[in-house]
Amino acid sequence: MAAELTAHQLIAQHRPTLDLALETIRTRAYWSPHPEHPKAYGENGSLDTAAGKAAFDALSGTRLDLGQPGTDGWVGGEVSPYGIELGVEYPHADLDVLLPAMQAGQKAWRDAGAELRAMVCLEILKRIADRTMEFTQAVMHTSGQAFMMAFQAGGPHAQDRGMEAVAYAYVEQSRTPETAEWTKPQGKRDPLALTKRFTPVPRGIGLVVGCNTFPTWNGYPGLFASLATGNAVLVKPHPRAVLPLALTVQVARDVLTEAGFDPNLVALAAERPGEGIAKTLATRPEIRIIDYTGSTAFGDWLEANARQAQVYTEKAGVNTVIVESTDDYQGMLANLAFSLSLYSGQMCTTPQNLLIPRDGIRTDQGAKSYDEVTADLARAVDGLLGDDARANALLGAIVNPDVKARLEAAAGLGEVALASREVVHPEFPGAVVRTPVIVKLDGAKPEDEAAYTSECFGPVSFAVAVDSADHAVELLRRSVGEKGAMTVGAYTTDPEVEEAVQEVCLDEAAQLSLNLTGGVYVNQTAAFSDFHGSGGNPAANAALCDGAFVANRFRVVEVRRPA
Repeated sequence: MAAELTAHQLIAQHRPTLDLALETIRTRAYWSPHPEHPKAYGENGSLDTAAGKAAFDALSGTRLDLGQPGTDGWVGGEVSPYGIELGVEYPHADLDVLLPAMQAGQKAWRDAGAELRAMVCLEILKRIADRTMEFTQAVMHTSGQAFMMAFQAGGPHAQDRGMEAVAYAYVEQSRTPETAEWTKPQGKRDPLALTKRFTPVPRGIGLVVGCNTFPTWNGYPGLFASLATGNAVLVKPHPRAVLPLALTVQVARDVLTEAGFDPNLVALAAERPGEGIAKTLATRPEIRIIDYTGSTAFGDWLEANARQAQVYTEKAGVNTVIVESTDDYQGMLANLAFSLSLYSGQMCTTPQNLLIPRDGIRTDQGAKSYDEVTADLARAVDGLLGDDARANALLGAIVNPDVKARLEAAAGLGEVALASREVVHPEFPGAVVRTPVIVKLDGAKPEDEAAYTSECFGPVSFAVAVDSADHAVELLRRSVGEKGAMTVGAYTTDPEVEEAVQEVCLDEAAQLSLNLTGGVYVNQTAAFSDFHGSGGNPAANAALCDGAFVANRFRVVEVRRPA
């Protein structure tokens, strides 16, 4: 089949966007090519909110036939956290047929070069962006995110992260010139002269192991980093969140075909109930790169057992905020209340431990005791979520029964400062919606330590009384060093405390936010500017996104000959 998208067309359309992305990762300024308000959609041929919902609804009862080789059956059964059955079936693959077919297209993809690969990836992202409102519904009904968050995090922010990975991949591949003329003087003799050619070559097939909570936001960096560096990519979605990544694979296969490449460079590996194919895939010799987001236990297993592959993991940590002093008490409370409530705390960046001196803190409203700070924060969360419509818009739905069980068990761990309550969703009566719980613990009591030193994923936070700022910094250092953290926050007006917290975060490689009181929250990061994770503590062995995230997905092979 002749290519419908020529290299010239792709470069003309997407090179300016790539150049802007390259400039932005250099300056770390704000930039996004993807609008983050729903009203911007419906223009330029993209689906508006109603059309996106209609496209999503039309998928129910269908088979998403991707035309993959080796399909030996069909799987499905996703149920939305909002209580509806998605009713979509996906191809189940015979891996012994699919994996060799994926390898077959890699030579032409390698030979295309870094620039053309980047352009194809940006065309895939553009096609996804044109269907953002359809993807929003798919993310909402697999992750349980509320509509606005599913739109932003599952749409433009995920697309930004994918584009960011493409930009970093291009930088690392173009760091070495394609050719070089090498001449070494030999005194009176003729110089030695060689012509050298340098080619980035892929490692092999990249495996993306998707997560339930952020299937696109966490899936796109690895997918596009591997694809842009010349590797085929096999996407293994979470069984409860297949649809967003299956639609992604469908778009990628269409674009690859139109650009004259083998569509099997991107494929889907959906699984039967209880099949657990991630372990099988992770140790197959064809799989040379693995991107994983999820539990620490399986992340550790991958790092230990997938010896043939380069493994990138984002696991779990214990995110901590030190509350020592503030010059904007109400702003601090409002900021923390929002951070604790967003998506019911089901984010790897949500604060869990709030370390508060038992003797209280200094504020612009005078001294506040530990009990007052904890009670005021509980009231701030209550006020934020007191209206059920606003609560539903912020909380979304509990993603799975394990989160609900942890939430219910947390109330027995200590004195409850803020009890969780049930919220009824008017549109989806089957949704499980719960407000956060805040539990008071004592950082000096060994019996409380097990609770606050372990990750409790979901809408659970601990207000931990500490002896002093020094005690808080000591607990922070131990927590990040032993358990890891995706985020650290601190509120202080004391330069010495600020310096101490900063030193811990530099020593333990944890991303730090100081004194956030406005519309930026500790659990949110911006692509092209913020690093998500650091790769330097137990919470994750990679950062989204830096040069290290892409550079080891390819090697450079040299061919030299006499000039």
